[in-house]
Amino acid sequence: MTQRLRLKKNADRRLKSGHLWLYSNEVDIQVTPLKDFEPGAQAVVEAANGKAMGVAYVNPHSLICARVVSRDPNVRLDRSLLVHRFNQALGLRQRLFSRPFYRLVHGEGDLLPGLIVDRFDDVLVVQLNTLGMERLGDEIIAALDKVLSPRTIVFKNDSSGRRQEQLGRQVSVVKGELPDRILLEENGVRFVAPVLEGQKTGWFYDHRANRAWLNGLVAGKRVLDVFSYTGGWGIQALAHGASEAVCIDSSTEALELVAENAALNGQHERVTIAEGDAFEALAALKAEGEQFDVIVLDPPAFIRKRKDIPNGERAYSRLNREAMRLLGRDGLLVSASCSMHLAPERLVECVRGAVRHQDRHGQLIYQGHQGPDHPVHPAIPETAYLKALGVRVFRD
Repeated sequence: MTQRLRLKKNADRRLKSGHLWLYSNEVDIQVTPLKDFEPGAQAVVEAANGKAMGVAYVNPHSLICARVVSRDPNVRLDRSLLVHRFNQALGLRQRLFSRPFYRLVHGEGDLLPGLIVDRFDDVLVVQLNTLGMERLGDEIIAALDKVLSPRTIVFKNDSSGRRQEQLGRQVSVVKGELPDRILLEENGVRFVAPVLEGQKTGWFYDHRANRAWLNGLVAGKRVLDVFSYTGGWGIQALAHGASEAVCIDSSTEALELVAENAALNGQHERVTIAEGDAFEALAALKAEGEQFDVIVLDPPAFIRKRKDIPNGERAYSRLNREAMRLLGRDGLLVSASCSMHLAPERLVECVRGAVRHQDRHGQLIYQGHQGPDHPVHPAIPETAYLKALGVRVFRD
């Protein structure tokens, strides 16, 4: 590999701290013009003094113009390195979990920026979110085959982030055949994973530990699961002794799977399904005089870019206020956010404001994060995106 990517003076500080990203304004384009790089190609990254710092794949058309894949300038990201990284990732998951249902590869957290792999036993669902990973598609298939020999591999390349890399969106089965029903197990409860038509890879493993915490507190309680998707929170609550779960979502298809997942676990008689906008549904429940012991708020990201922060924070505040109106005298609220740009203390502030708006008291009794199969890269704050608060809300 002969092509080099030269950094400006002092632009190597973040790389020295362990970061994996390079921005276009950090590149010395007088020495190594970005326009000279073929999109997705790999290059040796050099400090301003010419010292080699590692290997990265380059996309001159993206704000993050390069992502480091190895600190060894003599190593490139190929099938051999992919096998090594996959074995490292698998070793961690096998220490963490006894069952083969987890996120196997979490991008930068597993030193494979731009790559996501979720495992549903012998079915793997892969997201190639960058051009550099897109170019390695065949090698990724071969490396996964060598490490796990899965029955089926699906490329779920429909994430919004691909647009920033000037990539198209498509979903395809690249190995084997997809079974009619793909099952997973989380916290002892079974679910159907809609990997082709569902959100992301079909399931959100990142809340596993937060759901497990809540599962210990729901016996005999009436639970409201807002933005329920396929029922991850609500069905698990029922399986752990909740008296009833009401699941709200705007997707007909997702709610059909809530019903299927409830039946799969023998809970179909205790689940109620409501389709519609979350804010409108909360208002309707209040008008009907409904009340719940436990409410779960797990919305999609209200803040996708920094410019969305003010409006997003207002949306989180409003959502928490509306939900608290439905809590009983001594209730439990789980308030979550997957918005990377929402600071944890700001979510606490949204909840605090909602508690006072209802003239109640709040006790923060749980602060959760993404599960350990979504490892955080300590040098990349953006990889710590998930927040979940458990709040006791009560009156004098």
